[in-house]
This record gives sequence, structure tokens and C-alpha cells, in this order.
Amino acid sequence: MPRFLHVGCGPKRKDRTVEAFASPQWEEVTLDIDESVAPDIVDKLPELAHVVPGSFDAVYSAHNIEHLYPHEVPQALAAFHRVLKNDGIAVITCPDLQSIGERLATGDIDLPLYESPRGPVAPLDMLYGFRPAMREGNLYMAHHTGFTLASLRRACDGVGFSGFVGFRRPDRHDLWAMVAKGSRSKDELRDLGMRLLRPL
Repeated sequence: MPRFLHVGCGPKRKDRTVEAFASPQWEEVTLDIDESVAPDIVDKLPELAHVVPGSFDAVYSAHNIEHLYPHEVPQALAAFHRVLKNDGIAVITCPDLQSIGERLATGDIDLPLYESPRGPVAPLDMLYGFRPAMREGNLYMAHHTGFTLASLRRACDGVGFSGFVGFRRPDRHDLWAMVAKGSRSKDELRDLGMRLLRPL
């Protein structure tokens, strides 16, 4: 059975990842810095120091890399690359700074963009971190960097990923990307991306 590493899982499990990983065909291994969410592995980005190299078929990282400082991003992406098997893939999501920037340009920086399960999310929340969570003391939610689809591609290319498929979701102001460790044709990447990049 293929295994995926759910990085920065928080309280979420595989049924809140993507359609493919939520299926019985995939085994989930959770990882988080917060012991209270009972992850399988207590560890953190950017190092993933407690994860055995080449031990996973996939990595799922939803809204983690924007919490890193810019100089830590290459280290984190390289850690994803390191823990994957030679033909492994990673699914990465993060806020879309291009979309947020378009809204910032209107001046409406604190008006809600959409409703999340935890309440309204404004451009300020997507740019700097979810304010209600930080107000409650969870400063892990602060954002220290950000990406457009083009800059995320360049960041992944820079650590040795050989393929990239991604898209923007304008209604949710986020980016979704799948990167491949091994060499794949454009058609293979597209087909794999179509199967894996289906948010739940």
C-alpha cells in the first residue's frame, strides 16, 4: 500500500486532504509540531529531521510553507524531495498572493473574501496569518512568506523536482501544485495531476 506523509496535519486527517489520498488505497502518516493533535510523527518544517529519507510515495502539505521564513522554503522543499521515493510526488497548497494582491489593490484589506469553518477570512489573514487563531495565542499561524503560481514553480524547480503541475483557485484565493521527484512526461504529469489535485 502506498504511503503519504501528511505534513502539518493539525487536527485534520486523510478525509480532508484530496480525493485520491482519502481512499482506502493510501496509508496516511501524520506529522505535526503540536503533540496535542496526536500525530504519528512529532516533527517540524523545514527539516523533517525525524523522517527517513526515501520512505514515502507522496507528501501532502496544505498551507504550511507560507508559515516559513523565505530562507527556510528551499530547505523545506528539499526535505519533501528527500523523504520521497525516487518516483514520489508532493501535493502543496498555499495562499495565492496574486489573487490577494488584486483584492488589496481595491483597499478592502479587512473585508471577508470567503467563509472558512473557523469564520470569515480577509486579505489581511491570508497575507499575515489568521488573526483569530493568533489572537488565541497560536502564533504558529503567522505567515512569513508567500507565493504566486510562477514563484512556487521556481522554488520547486530550484530543489530538484523534475515536474510541476499547478493551478489557481480564484474563488478560494489559493494555489494547488503537484511536483514529481522522478522524470515523467508532460502527459504523465498532467494525468497524474488531474487524479491527485482534487480537493475535498
